[in-house]
Amino acid sequence: MLKISSCLRLLAVAGLLLSASSAYAQPGSGGTAPDPTPDPTAVPLDGGASLIAAAGIGFGIRKLRARFRRS
Repeated sequence: MLKISSCLRLLAVAGLLLSASSAYAQPGSGGTAPDPTPDPTAVPLDGGASLIAAAGIGFGIRKLRARFRRS
């Protein structure tokens, strides 16, 4: 039987492998032409940025819990 940490690692790797195919999902031809002068402050914040933020928050909570357990 796999330990919980091994299961979480396996789940994380599987999630990354499955989400990699969506990174190539770009609109094909036949759509409207993009604006030739895009807004210079337009930054695409999508699910990837929120996943990184969530991972950072989780890592911070883990470190805080470890610090308080040592005390």
